[in-house]
Formats: sequence, structure tokens, C-alpha cells
Amino acid sequence: MNVEKFSYDNKIVRLFTIATVVWGLVGMLVGLLIAFQMYLPDLSFGIQYITFGRIRPLHTNAVIFAFVGNAIFAGVYYSLQRLTKARMYNDFLSNFHFWGWQLIIVSAAITLPLGLTTSKEYAELEWPIDIAIAVVWLAFGANMMGTIMKRREKHMYVAIWFYIATFVTVTILHVVNSLELPVSLFKSYSIYAGVQDALVQWWYGHNAVAFFLTTPYLGLMYYFLPKAANRPVYSYKLSIVHFWSLIFIYIWAGPHHLLYSALPDWAQSLGTVFSIMLIAPSWGGMINGLLTLRGAWDKVRDEPMLKFMVVAVTAYGMATFEGPMLSLKNVNAIAHFTDYIIGHVHVGALAWNGFLTYGMFYWMMPKLYRTTLYSKKLANAHFWIGTLGIVFYAAPLYWAGIAQALMWKEFTPLGILQYPNFLETVIQIVPMYIIRSLGGLLYYIGVIVMVYNLYKTAKQGSFLANEEDEAAPITIEKDKPKKGKIHRWLEKRPIQFAGLATVAILIGGVVEFVPTYLVESNIPTIASVKPYTPLELQGRDIYIREGCVSCHSQLVRPFRSETERYGEYSKAGEYVYDHPFLWGSKRTGPDLHRVGGKYSNLWHYLHFEDPRSMSPGSLMPRYTWLLEQTLDIETTPVKIAAMRTLGVPYEEGYEEYAVEDLMKQAEEITNDLMNNGVVTEPDKEVIALIAYLQRLGMDIKANANGN
Repeated sequence: MNVEKFSYDNKIVRLFTIATVVWGLVGMLVGLLIAFQMYLPDLSFGIQYITFGRIRPLHTNAVIFAFVGNAIFAGVYYSLQRLTKARMYNDFLSNFHFWGWQLIIVSAAITLPLGLTTSKEYAELEWPIDIAIAVVWLAFGANMMGTIMKRREKHMYVAIWFYIATFVTVTILHVVNSLELPVSLFKSYSIYAGVQDALVQWWYGHNAVAFFLTTPYLGLMYYFLPKAANRPVYSYKLSIVHFWSLIFIYIWAGPHHLLYSALPDWAQSLGTVFSIMLIAPSWGGMINGLLTLRGAWDKVRDEPMLKFMVVAVTAYGMATFEGPMLSLKNVNAIAHFTDYIIGHVHVGALAWNGFLTYGMFYWMMPKLYRTTLYSKKLANAHFWIGTLGIVFYAAPLYWAGIAQALMWKEFTPLGILQYPNFLETVIQIVPMYIIRSLGGLLYYIGVIVMVYNLYKTAKQGSFLANEEDEAAPITIEKDKPKKGKIHRWLEKRPIQFAGLATVAILIGGVVEFVPTYLVESNIPTIASVKPYTPLELQGRDIYIREGCVSCHSQLVRPFRSETERYGEYSKAGEYVYDHPFLWGSKRTGPDLHRVGGKYSNLWHYLHFEDPRSMSPGSLMPRYTWLLEQTLDIETTPVKIAAMRTLGVPYEEGYEEYAVEDLMKQAEEITNDLMNNGVVTEPDKEVIALIAYLQRLGMDIKANANGN
């Protein structure tokens, strides 16, 4: 037999492992800061770059793409080489992938606090960085597929299936959702508007959770859990059913984020139906993971890495049961826009992604450094501190979410809102925010314990950069699939496998998108809805820059409790000129879709200067820089031209005198403020933001008045 000698590249694994730890500490520290800012708004110290709205997307991007992303790559580069009996296809691509990904993360860490954002959840990075992500991701995919093609193992193990599905799906998700029209180097507008933008975003957003936070981690589970337990996977057949049903069903579920919204009912219903169906494949994966440990429970008791993995897989089961339940309309009506959702997603992030990462590192690092783990006691301490942290983090948020929903919907016997002042519902849950932040602190302490343990493990060992191995080359027969052996045939053919996986994930997207874009009756227009004025458009961009969408929704649902509180429920036709949509996903503050004309210009001005002067007890930070910073008026013409390119009906040549209209409207607001004792200049940013807020909902009011 012709046996070939080769070596595994452990250096790239070590690089991604170190990056995971470093960015995990940074991303979680930012999360801890915003957890405290939730009840201590002045913790931003008046610095615009560290307000909740600016750094909340920094936290989510750092945890998802920096911490989890680097952990995925560390695990994939370690496991793929051993599963294929081959070194990575190209060392240059490996290093290009690593340094390119770190550069992207650094770019996010710089641009997001500067307010350079698209505002689209989990896709906030602007267009030059989007292009960089695509290039680096394709480099990773080429390296991965090249390695699989030159493998010395005939069949692709189940973990590789999930890696392939992750690559092809994330590529499609990123490209479709990131289609935008650049206005300047770091400013763009989504090519989609309103309801269509919302559908594309949550098709992306939900499936970013599915195919970045779930499928690659399932691949890692299928490799590292059996390795750590020294047991075979419980069921090969179950893994086949789990994989194909999961990737086919998951892609349909995005619309469940938009229940009771202006999205057409048929799309909402599709999202709900497929979300409920997701329970079966998700729990199939959980069961396959947990039953792999049959006969190894004594080892679970003794090995901290297995403790982490058991809790991770169990949390995956919890989160994937809770998600479908939250997609039921009657449950969603209560939980959506509340802190319950924040608790739900953090169970997935902290327990499923976090704990599986820690278990993987506790198993992998001693192998890389040819030693034993420095301290099992410290690892066990990390496990219990981290578990307590998750409990103290999630439980108060579940409680807070239920309290919020009940207070929002409560009516007196006379039929009026029990708590008409939104702030009453905010003050009530502050104790839960305090407990949540302490839970986050506990979890963070646990991570620090792990970092110390891994550092000491590395210090006592000797790193093996190129791990030698040998295996015989393989040849793939040009046979046809036989009855009952189709999947075995497919496992030998990665290109066909990737193609079939692509077809499976495209079906749902096509079925949801095509009618929404081609059937005009799905998005009926409203004659009274007009494009934003130049000043309002500039104000909207400031609203996006400051991350106001993180705390305020712009979507009044058709519930009596909401129409009584906010006004007429939102219609699809109201959003036809919104690039991007700004419906939001949580209400830390009240909905703003009908805020126009509700308060005076003076009220808004003073509210930005000091929210607590107008709303005692408010948790909103001060935005004093808006009163001082000069609006960049010179960008107005190019923004108007860009919007017209996207279909907003500004008349041809309007950009030539748009600035004149902008200044006229700004002076009207400035004069009104002056009449009420506030002297300011018409070119201040606060004037534009006030103009935008005063516009919200006014088109529908005009229509109701017959104008």
C-alpha cells in the first residue's frame, strides 16, 4: 500500500484560538458595559462613541463574528485536517483568512463607535467592509473545499457536511442582504425598502443565527464531543435526517421575527409553520449529541470539558424549543419587543456557543501543546461560575420580559391603559437589569479563569507546529448511486454535496422573496406618503448613526394596547421610501412610528440635552453633542440622487436646490425654538433629528384628515 506522509498545520489553529480568547474578552467586556448602562445611562460619561446605541452593535458583532467566528475557524481548521487526513489546501489562504478576518474585526471596532453603520442587525458594517468579508470568506471556503478535495478519507464525516452547508449558505446570505448603494466611502443605503428590506434582513438575521451560530457548531459538536467522550456518534442515520431537514427548514423561518408587522400575512404564516417544524431536526441533533455519551456518564462527572459540552448541547435543545414557541403568534404577541428575547438569545450565545467553545478548547489545547490541562479544579470552577452567570443573566430577563408585556397590555376597568406612561414599565424592571449585569460579571470572571488555565497549560507544554501523520491516498470510483446507498455515494463527492445543499437552502428564500417583490398587492402604496425632505433625510441618518433603533421600534402592531398608546397601526405602504427599514427588535423606549407632532420642538431639544429633565427616571443617555455638532449639509445632494436611483420619487435635478429647502425647514424649527427661549443655529445636528422625529406618522395623519 502506498502510504503518504504529511503534517497538520497547528499554527493556524493556535492563531485562531488566541484570537478567540482575545476578542471574547473584548466583546464580552463591551457587553458588560452596556448591561450596566441599561440602568446607569451616564456611564457613557457624555462620550458619544461609547453610548449604548453606538456600542451595542459593537458588542453583538464582536461576540458573533470575532469570538464565535474565530472559535469556528479554530475548530474547523483543527478537525477538518484530521477528518480528511490532509493538511489544509494552502497555507497562504489559511494565513490570509486569519489576518483578513482580524482586520475586518478591527475595522468594525473602529467604525461602529464612530456611528458608521447600516443599522441592519448583525449586518451593521458598511459596504467596504462587506466586500472585505466576502473576499476573506471566499478564501476560507476555497481553502476548505480544496482540503476536502485532496482528502485521504473516502467518505466525508458528518461534521464536514455542516461545514460545507455553513460556507455556501453564509455566502448567499451575506451577498443578498448586503446589496446597497454607496453614497460615500462609509455611507450607503440598502437597495431594498421598507417591508421588502425587513423580509431580507430577517431572512439574513435569523439564518445568521442558523448558519453561523448553529450549523458550524453542530459540526464541531459531532467532532469534539465523541472525541472527548471517546465514544462513536450515537446514530449515523439520525445525523443524516438531522442535517438535511435542518438546513432545508431553517431557511424559511426568518419571517417569524416580523409577526403582527406590515409583512404580508402569508409570509408571516410560512415563518411560523417552518419554525414549529424546526423542533424536530433541532432536537434530533441534541439527542444524537447527548446519547453519544451513553455509557460515559462517569467520564462526564470527572472531565470538565464534557460538563461544558453537555450543558452546551442541552442549552441548544432549550433554545431551539423556545425559538419555535416564540414564533407562535399568541406567544410572540407577549414576548416580542421585550427583554424576554434578550434572555432567549443569550442562552444560545452564552451556553450553546460559549460553553461548547470552552469545552473544545479544554480538550484541544493540551493536544496542541503535548501536555495535560494545567488544572481540572480551575476548569470545574469555571464551569460552575459560568453556569451561575447564565442563570443570573437569563432568569431576570425572562421575568422582566413578562413584566413588560403585562404592563404594556394592562387596562383599567374603565377601559383605559393602566400604565399610559411608557417610563413606568421601564422603571419597574430596573432591579432585573441590575441582576442581569451581575450575572454577566460572573460569566466574565469564569472566562478570565479559563484564560489563565489555558495560558498555564501552554506554558507547561511544548507547542507542536507541524503534527506528522501518514495515510494512503484514495481514488473515487465513477459509479452511480445504488438504492439505499445514495448518501454514502454523495459523501464521496463534495462538489455534488455542496450543490445539493445550496439547492436545499435556496428553495425557501425563493418562495418567500419572489411573491413579495413581484406581486404589487403585497405592498400597497398610500397616496399621502411622501419622500422625506432633505432635512428629514439627514435627520434619519443621524438617528441611524446614534443607534436609536436599538432601543426604539417604528412598528405599531394591530393590538388595542398599542393603538391606544401609540396611534394607528403601521401599514406596509408607509415604509416604501425607507432605505433601510427601522422597525427595531426591542423597546427599551417607546415606539416612535407615530411620534410626529406628539411633542413640541422644544421638548425634543431639551430631551436630547438631558432626558431626565423631561422624563424623570429615564434611562436614555444625554446627547449633548447633537446640540453642538454641525450638520454635514454638503452630503445632501448626493444622498438625494442616491435615493432617486433607488426609486424614491424626487424630481429630476432636485439635488441642485435641496440644500436650500433643507435650510428653510431648519430655520423654521430654529425660529420656533427661539420663540420658546432656546437659541441655536439651523445647521446643528439636533435640528435635523428633530425634523425627522416630527415627520414620523404625519403622512397617515394627513391622509386621515383628507389632505
